[in-house]
Amino acid sequence: MSSPPIEARQARLTGVGVGPGDPELITARALRVLRQADRVVAPAVAADTEGRAESVVRRADPDLAVHRVVFAMVPPTHDGAGNGHTARAQSHRGAAQALLPYLDAGEHVAFVTLGDPNVYSTFSSLVAAARALRPTLRIETVPGIMAFQDLAARAATVLLDGTEELTLVAALDGIAALERALADPERAIVVYKGGKHLPAITSALARAGRLEGAVMGELLGLPGERVGRLTDVPASGEGPVSYLATVVVPPGSRGR
Repeated sequence: MSSPPIEARQARLTGVGVGPGDPELITARALRVLRQADRVVAPAVAADTEGRAESVVRRADPDLAVHRVVFAMVPPTHDGAGNGHTARAQSHRGAAQALLPYLDAGEHVAFVTLGDPNVYSTFSSLVAAARALRPTLRIETVPGIMAFQDLAARAATVLLDGTEELTLVAALDGIAALERALADPERAIVVYKGGKHLPAITSALARAGRLEGAVMGELLGLPGERVGRLTDVPASGEGPVSYLATVVVPPGSRGR
């Protein structure tokens, strides 16, 4: 039975997690959705620049056509005037508007994102902007493996066992969330997006007696990848740590 014409289908926008960077970590479901979609789009800082999520997809399936949607990669922080917040909102609105011709034609558009589309992802902001323009738009997501899972596997670190608990925090604005999590010495902690604050993260863990066993992964599966003990990072001499840095801190009770 032949498929109905695109115009007769219900428009869909699907966020597809492609994992942290290694193309072997894209799930079978993610690849199936990408291959079946009418259009695959990826965020990019410029029309002529390949983004990281796009590079993962192209390595996983070189024959898959990927279209770029330009985003101003503005961090989700703002100054006193709210300029950063405004620029970020304008960027997401512009990206959503760029997708409207395809969605209004009834296409199934798959948007690729590193990690998982429901955790610290650009996709949620894109959805908010798209739904402001098309309130009835159908939204779906395909989960992806996250960087902390890949890092734990590479570092042979059991992150949780039994009734242990985990806190996942972002360190874009500093280490306040990390310090709150450290108040519970039995809790495993994952720190995302803390590259520029890595010295402060290391110091906070040392003060809490949690530096032993902590590991850092940067750009996992991508050019410039680094994986190692957090204590080794400052002395590595390999340059600054990028935005895509993850720190895994096992529960403090381990080894007692």
